[in-house]
Amino acid sequence: MFDGKFRAPVDKAVKPLGRALRRTHLTPDHLTVIGLVVAVGAGVAIGAGRFWLGLGLVILAALPDLLDGALAKASNSSSQRGAFFDSTIDRFADALLFGGLSWYYATTSHPLYAMLPFAVMALSSVISYMRAKAESLGLDAKGGIMERAERIIALCLGLLIRPLMLPILWITLALTAITAVQRFVKVWKQAAVAPVTAARIELRRSRRQSRRVVRTERRRTRISRATGRTSIRRD
Repeated sequence: MFDGKFRAPVDKAVKPLGRALRRTHLTPDHLTVIGLVVAVGAGVAIGAGRFWLGLGLVILAALPDLLDGALAKASNSSSQRGAFFDSTIDRFADALLFGGLSWYYATTSHPLYAMLPFAVMALSSVISYMRAKAESLGLDAKGGIMERAERIIALCLGLLIRPLMLPILWITLALTAITAVQRFVKVWKQAAVAPVTAARIELRRSRRQSRRVVRTERRRTRISRATGRTSIRRD
């Protein structure tokens, strides 16, 4: 929800920071890795019950994730590889944060509550998978009332006010389940009126295969030319 409504204003606000970071010779991948390292510390702090320290580290881990896109645009280094890397690291970071929370409850007097963060993380993975699968089919699965930004904000609120953590986890779990249903229905409706999807997928496969054939032929041509030149020199 936040990603759809506030993405453009946030990107505009951090654009000058992206230009400033370009002068440091850092790359977007560097920022992504820094965010992951900080997320490891946040997960450990949360697992140890040091919620306020964990809150500070969660916020610090979110900053590189916010700025890597601005840096990529400022340095003209946006790429599919970078987008894939960033998205994958986000999943690892989420697992570390909610995994730390599960560890905390598993080692306290309420071990059964450890299932709550685990359930949130499991449903979050389903949501991410639905979006990835839908996009691979040429469909759109963005949106929902509890996306990643909302989950992180809810987690931060629980870390700030410890007694609210369990109610917040229950609410997050319910809203994440609703989001999963929302995305499923959205993709289901698109698929019902998109009979050409299979043809598009096959067309993409054909294009990839054609590009492979062209690359193979170019390699063979280069090898043949190199072999011919060698033969001439020997003669």
